[in-house]
Amino acid sequence: MNQKIQQARETALELLKPSQAQLEHGLELHENSLVVESYGFAPRGALDNYVLKTAIEGNASGLELQDIVEDLILTGMLNDEAQKKEFMEAWDASGVTCILQNAGEEGSTVKRLLKRLARFTWTSDMMRDFCPKAVSPDDIVEAHQAGRHCFYLSGNGVPVPLDFVSVEEELRFIRIFFQLGIRMMHLTYNRRNLIGDGCSESSDAGLSDFGHAVVKEMNRQGIIVDVAHSGLKTGYDAAKESDKPMVISHSTCAALNPHIRAKTDEVIRAVVETDGYMGICSIPAFLGGSGDINAMLDHIDYMVKTYGAGHVAIGTDVSYDPPPIGPKISMPRQRARWESFWPEDAFPDNYRAPQMAESLAWTNWPLFTVGMVQRGYSDDDIQKILGGNVMRVARACFPFG
Repeated sequence: MNQKIQQARETALELLKPSQAQLEHGLELHENSLVVESYGFAPRGALDNYVLKTAIEGNASGLELQDIVEDLILTGMLNDEAQKKEFMEAWDASGVTCILQNAGEEGSTVKRLLKRLARFTWTSDMMRDFCPKAVSPDDIVEAHQAGRHCFYLSGNGVPVPLDFVSVEEELRFIRIFFQLGIRMMHLTYNRRNLIGDGCSESSDAGLSDFGHAVVKEMNRQGIIVDVAHSGLKTGYDAAKESDKPMVISHSTCAALNPHIRAKTDEVIRAVVETDGYMGICSIPAFLGGSGDINAMLDHIDYMVKTYGAGHVAIGTDVSYDPPPIGPKISMPRQRARWESFWPEDAFPDNYRAPQMAESLAWTNWPLFTVGMVQRGYSDDDIQKILGGNVMRVARACFPFG
């Protein structure tokens, strides 16, 4: 393991303090399990500051710079053998077989959602011997058996053309994006949209009439309904509308830390009643408490004790990021992006301690398993949390047997 991965392991182990038997059993169990992340990011390519500097000096717009950054970190390793090696090393270190990968930029327009999907299609095509795109749940199992990794693609929005001809016309791109490989979609992302209110809207008005039609169409087409960034009432309404298991792909328990991105027991219970799950994330401010790997395990504990191990997953919402290439540069100041809709206290300073994020590093997945062994979970329950629950929902939603 490289120094960054090793340092993250040491930080987490210092906090967990497992016995030698717990450590050995946890690592072996993780290695032998089908591990599926309920929402996250593959390791990234390096940010090339030389490329950015040239673009800035050429007066590139904010949108151009955003596209350059995203292309560098999502596909840059394809043209650089050292970056590719680090990408593969980090993914191997995690022990994760499949990531429900954020492959659709936050928003609802077709054009916006296509860009990130194209990048992950390109990456999975060019690295198909290492991390191909899984089309079906069976592909995930086959990747695990073959010792490969894979993507199961998710979008951070439902594509709507905004033609406003009819409800049916506005729904038609859901099927198209399913055919392109998207298997899960956020209904909303922080803000209100045509479907419902996001988690940052003070009104919390819930699912719109159009939103009810969207949930039904997602059920029909085989796309998992995700309310991770939705308002509480939107999530509750969607759970009552959905005919298929639905999910909160990456969140935390409001009972432990009432953060704007956390979910109340009422919403979690409604999702669980669809036979869905909630994935616990790795963001210190969302977790509260100690803000480290132990806080994450506290949220998993709460879910297991309240709803059972059959309704918990892990969706870290973090990535492995290599150091940037070239000298430090200053990006031009930009207005806050539309979807960056957070209250001022969403990320308090007391949750910015480096060891918090380091203990929750994406490459520390094996130590998440060690932590669950420490807390006395059975191997069967741990394997449900590591991937079994995600696979159950994926199979229940996928429209072909």
